[in-house]
Amino acid sequence: MAEAKKTSAVKPEPDTVQAPAATVRTQEYAAGTGWQVGQTAPQDAFRALDTADFATPTGPVVHTHPGGYARQIVAKDGLITEGVRRELDAAESDESEQG
Repeated sequence: MAEAKKTSAVKPEPDTVQAPAATVRTQEYAAGTGWQVGQTAPQDAFRALDTADFATPTGPVVHTHPGGYARQIVAKDGLITEGVRRELDAAESDESEQG
């Protein structure tokens, strides 16, 4: 009968044991602060809703809840998306048409 080949596991010397490399999280930076797409909102943005149907935004964009019914467009430190930017632009155009 053939003898099974014995292999011995080579154990490293205690001095040569290396700890696994540390996992370092990359630095996370917030997007720029402002009202452009991809940036973070510097303040809350609200717009009052019409009291007749409570669905039509009226008035300017304000940064504190105007009381009554209002729509929050974006929260402080929220991401400015294409939709948020459209709502802000719509508010600006409504204001320019009124006065």
